[in-house]
Amino acid sequence: MIFNLVRGLHILAVIAWMAGLLYLPRLFAYHTRAAAASEMDETFKTMEAKLMTIIMTPAMTAVILLGGALVWFDGVGVLARPWMALKLAGVAFLISWHIYLMRARRMIASGAHPHTERFWRMTNELPFLAAIVIVLSVTTKFGS
Repeated sequence: MIFNLVRGLHILAVIAWMAGLLYLPRLFAYHTRAAAASEMDETFKTMEAKLMTIIMTPAMTAVILLGGALVWFDGVGVLARPWMALKLAGVAFLISWHIYLMRARRMIASGAHPHTERFWRMTNELPFLAAIVIVLSVTTKFGS
């Protein structure tokens, strides 16, 4: 019963985190069009900050903690399985991307635009590509 509850909460946290990882770069793309110190600029800054601090970072933290609990329930031997190694590589990428987006958000909030609208649009789908790898590795459990 507890395992299923933890797994369900883990999945919900993943959904919330992925939503933020997919949406924030899109906000950045739109933000690049806003004139500095304009009402739109301030609106985007607020939206980006709230998305990061209220949804994305707590969801990422929950994913990590609940994922750790699932590993504990399964036994640490699960970490040696090939599918889990691939899943963890995907998770490591998502955490790195999250940190990159945090830094980019701070730069954008300070008035700098480290990348173009095109960059943000092109990189917007990277988390989904990682999610494909993660989900397929978990659902197929290849190499078990």
